[in-house]
Amino acid sequence: MIPELRDILFIDIETVASTDDYSSMDERMKVQWSRKANFFRRDTQLTDEQLFHERAGIHAEFGKIVCIAVGRYVDQESGELGLKTKVYCDHNEADLLLNFKQMIEKFDAANLRLCAHNGKEFDYPYLCRRMLINSIPLPAVLNLSGKRAWEIPHLDTMELWKFGDYKHYTSLDLLAALFQIPSSKDKIDGSQVNYVYHHDKDLEKISEYCRADVVVLAQLFLKLRGYSLIPQTNIVMA
Repeated sequence: MIPELRDILFIDIETVASTDDYSSMDERMKVQWSRKANFFRRDTQLTDEQLFHERAGIHAEFGKIVCIAVGRYVDQESGELGLKTKVYCDHNEADLLLNFKQMIEKFDAANLRLCAHNGKEFDYPYLCRRMLINSIPLPAVLNLSGKRAWEIPHLDTMELWKFGDYKHYTSLDLLAALFQIPSSKDKIDGSQVNYVYHHDKDLEKISEYCRADVVVLAQLFLKLRGYSLIPQTNIVMA
């Protein structure tokens, strides 16, 4: 395997509002949500409850993680590059995060690098915040305390695409289209995850979508480094 492709763990998380019953939420948290909602209410006439169901999932203080997909490059017997993926899903967030932490700690912490799309703004901090809320000590690869910028083992495909343009946002789906990578949005997209979880009760559909996103992510990383895509036959589910 090409050295720069070793020891990378691609991750993608799916998040939802912490509850589907806003009325049952702690009154103290309702007050805090109302304050948060005022920052992005703008001209909308939506109530705090409606905004909660629409936006709470993207805020770690009011949402939770229900699915984490991971992927890593592997060498095939044929000598070709392959991709191995695994998905962790659970209604119990604490159990989900503990399983994820146990998996991640099996890797060599000195060499492991994480990669996500917009991970530095979303996936990594969200994971850290939810772990702390669930009283789970952070694994070494996520514990940034005391580390300098160049010591942080986090890769971000959106940052790689920015080339220093800090005002530029590009979605994973747009980059997949640009590089002719099969889309992960054929069944649902990120805006529908909360509805699919709380209304349809379909965690399996979210799991499939999350895994597809991590495949796109790993393929995009290859294209951003000037390598060929991995054939579909070389992508496996652990």
